[in-house]
Amino acid sequence: MEGYAKYQPGVFRVPALTRWQLVVSGPQLTDELRNAPDNVLSFAEAVKETLASDWTLGPGIDRDPYHIPIIRSQLTRSLGTLFPDLWQEIVLAFDECIPPTEDWTKVRAYDTVMKIVSRTSNRTFVGAPLCRDPEFAALNVKFTIDVVMGSIILSLFPDLFKPIAGRLFTNVPNAIRNALRHLKPIIDERRRKLEEYGSDYPDKPVDILSWLMDEAKGDERTTENLTRRILTVNFAAIHTSSMSFTGALFNLASRPEYIQPIREEVEAVIAEEGWTKVAMTHMRKIDSFLKESQRMSGLGAVSMGRIALQEFTFSDGTRVPKGAFVSAVSTPRHLDEEVYPDAKTFKGFRFSDMREEEGEGAKNQLVATSLDFLAFGHGRHACPGRFFAANELKAMLAHIVLTYDLKMTDTARDTHVGTSIVPDRKAEVWFRKRRV
Repeated sequence: MEGYAKYQPGVFRVPALTRWQLVVSGPQLTDELRNAPDNVLSFAEAVKETLASDWTLGPGIDRDPYHIPIIRSQLTRSLGTLFPDLWQEIVLAFDECIPPTEDWTKVRAYDTVMKIVSRTSNRTFVGAPLCRDPEFAALNVKFTIDVVMGSIILSLFPDLFKPIAGRLFTNVPNAIRNALRHLKPIIDERRRKLEEYGSDYPDKPVDILSWLMDEAKGDERTTENLTRRILTVNFAAIHTSSMSFTGALFNLASRPEYIQPIREEVEAVIAEEGWTKVAMTHMRKIDSFLKESQRMSGLGAVSMGRIALQEFTFSDGTRVPKGAFVSAVSTPRHLDEEVYPDAKTFKGFRFSDMREEEGEGAKNQLVATSLDFLAFGHGRHACPGRFFAANELKAMLAHIVLTYDLKMTDTARDTHVGTSIVPDRKAEVWFRKRRV
């Protein structure tokens, strides 16, 4: 916030764990960062360095990121078809993780949300019954943590020693072995049906694993590499969705005045559309509440990370040397009074109110990105899974308001780790069966 207040619009530096990071601010420079060619300012190289992905996820993930167009196209196009299964899994997961009881029950929010997000997401990634396997769910949650911790450890080593350090000081190889144990029988069975009946065999599952098996080429077709790819998709989904939803849950539990208006909207929409993907598009108050939660906290103070593969000069004359890490300011922009009036105040229906204004509908949806809202990034590298995530999180929040009463007795406090923002991992939310 200090750099933004002092230099906006402009460029400043912030310290990261092992290097300085350049941060651009203001719409003009942010747009220049977004539009810079990938062979000049590279998003892929930034992800590769941040996650040490050659050693945490495997070199094939960066070399052939074929899962990204699958998520962007097949997954997004299939959201309506997939919604009934997703909805069923949401109900089952909540019943198991937070049984509706007559008395108040205290739940550690972050850990519980992670379990629910892992289970519901994997209904779409690998299908049932594997998505319900507690061991499979646990290993995906643990893998998410292992990748983050592994990348931090590996950042302390020079590239020459990273392959050895990756084997000695991270849990990733063990996670892959455990995941293989669960996925190999499923992959083998699907391969048998593909060979016997062809690519459109009867009752072929509609899920990420099927699409990966259809699209994988060369070495990426191996069972181990398909397993790595499923773990990678899980990492991206569980990490971001859990943090976003936990923040929204804290906001809802600590601001009970929002519960009834959201309930009324959900009940009206469900009466008209049932539990469908179409219904989710009509839940404007929930959409707004999730977006406002992201605006206030988000996943990090910066977004749109890039590494300079060659020297680049911004229009204000700032020179970015080759090898530098550069990103755009995110949360400070979201909290700028000139961008969002009364920006420091949480207004759960801020964006639904804005959508009521003429011509303001689409650009204020949760999934919409702009130079003033960078929670999902912006431009061609914006989060490809945000449409799936928005659908899932809206359905989860709708289920909560119709099924439970909830409250908080303590204040949840975000933790800032470098430029990352992590919701309070120990804060608890009280639940009981809704009293009508």
